[in-house]
Amino acid sequence: MHSYPAPALARVEQMVAAAAADPARAISFQGAPGCNGHRAAQEWDADCLPLPCFSFEDALDAVKDGRAARAVIPIENSQHGRVADIHFLLPESGLHIVGEHFMPIRHALMALGDGPFTAAYSHPQALGQSRQFLRQRGIVPLAYADTAGAAAFVAESGDTTIAAIAPRIAAELYGLKIIADNVEDAADNMTRFVVLAREALDPAALAGQPAMTTFVFEVKNIPAALYKAMGGFATNGVNMTKLESYQKGASFAATTFYADILGAPGDPAVDRAIEELAFHSKELRVLGTYPQERARG
Repeated sequence: MHSYPAPALARVEQMVAAAAADPARAISFQGAPGCNGHRAAQEWDADCLPLPCFSFEDALDAVKDGRAARAVIPIENSQHGRVADIHFLLPESGLHIVGEHFMPIRHALMALGDGPFTAAYSHPQALGQSRQFLRQRGIVPLAYADTAGAAAFVAESGDTTIAAIAPRIAAELYGLKIIADNVEDAADNMTRFVVLAREALDPAALAGQPAMTTFVFEVKNIPAALYKAMGGFATNGVNMTKLESYQKGASFAATTFYADILGAPGDPAVDRAIEELAFHSKELRVLGTYPQERARG
């Protein structure tokens, strides 16, 4: 908690106390009050008690420890790709994906002074999404743990030559001026969040509604293993909407894949595709089946 800048700390303490009094309503998120994770938690459940956590690991631990019923975690952005480390953290957490949420992302440049500015602080994702805006103005991007925390840091610093990129509400919370609105480089900037809980949803409870299933797998180290593993989805007509690879360990000898498909276990086509995938895999773990918030394709 005490890693937050002073302007954010009092709000964090209030929110932590409220969540502790009713953890069943608490949703943990990474960042300071006013960040996009905070917004996503409230959009997902307007009646929730948002619980700020300094890191993604802290947000996941809050659910594992029972201090929050759910966590809302960004997993990918339409402009800047996947959020770093999330694909490692989700399988290791032991939690289950129970929902997804898509949120348009709008960034503002905010500061104590009117400029010019030598540097702008923000989360690496926000800096990447505003790369051209900053480059055109000669503003140096500097990474911070989260967007709203960067705004609180600028407020605490008293330095009128630095700025932050954060949601507009962060300027109101921490007493900064809005220098420019909508500084993201793409008008359709969108982030997908996943909602995690200790208990998985029963796929049978999703019968009759569009569902997503997310899993990770490691294929056997033989020629054409991935091709064979993917064949079951094609032959059974199961749409795979996402497939990403990442290295497991430092040997570069084993690649783990993260995938999303349309459908749920219990559907014969999905069951056959997953059975074929398991046959060609050394390891397969389903991370969750959950309602589809947004149609694919």
